[in-house]
Amino acid sequence: MNKINYSLLLEEEIAKIKKSGQRKSLLLHACCAPCSSYVLEYLSSFFDITLYFYNPNISPAEEFKFREDELRRLIGEMPLPSEVKLFAAYYDPSEFEAISRGREALDEGGERCYDCYKLRLRSTADIAKRGGFDYFCTTLSISPYKNAEWLNSIGKELSEEYGVAYLYSDFKKKNGYKRSCELSEIYSLYRQDYCGCEFSKKAAEKKK
Repeated sequence: MNKINYSLLLEEEIAKIKKSGQRKSLLLHACCAPCSSYVLEYLSSFFDITLYFYNPNISPAEEFKFREDELRRLIGEMPLPSEVKLFAAYYDPSEFEAISRGREALDEGGERCYDCYKLRLRSTADIAKRGGFDYFCTTLSISPYKNAEWLNSIGKELSEEYGVAYLYSDFKKKNGYKRSCELSEIYSLYRQDYCGCEFSKKAAEKKK
C-alpha cells in the first residue's frame, strides 16, 4: 500500500486557493514557537492565520507559560505578509492526565501520544467550527519525532465529524524542519529538548 504524500496534497490545496484568488482562514494549532516559525513563513501568504496554543500535555506550568510567551514574541518580531493572531487556551493539565492514566509506563510515540494528538486536534476542530474557519491544521508534523500519518488521519476523521476542512500537511518535508531550525537561530527561539509532557521529559533525560 502506497503511503500518502501529504506534502503534495498541501501543495495541491494551496494551488486551488491561489487559483480562486481568495484568501482562506486557518486555525493553526501551535505546539511551540520553533515549530510554528517555518509553518507561518510558508502559509501566511495564502491564509489569514489564527494560532491556537492549546497544549495541556505541557509540564510544568512554567514551561507552558514560557512556550506561550516565545510564540507571542515570534509573531511580534517575524515579518509576515499578513497579521497572525494568537488565541492561547487556558492551562488545564487534568485533560492530559485523564488520557494518560493507566498508561504512564508506555513508551513515547505510542498510544498515549496518539490520544494526545487527538485531544489537541479535537479542540482545534471544535474551535474552528465555532469560529467559522475555513480550515484547521497543526504545526506538529514539522517534527521528525511526530507521526504525520497519525496526525493527518486524525485530522481527516475530525474534519468529517465537525464539518471543517483539514489542511493535510507534512511540514518537515522539503527542508521544513531544517528551515525551522534556521529561523529558531535567527530569532533566538527557545528550543526545548522534550515534547512537553512529563513522560517525554523523563525519556529525554534518560537518553542524555
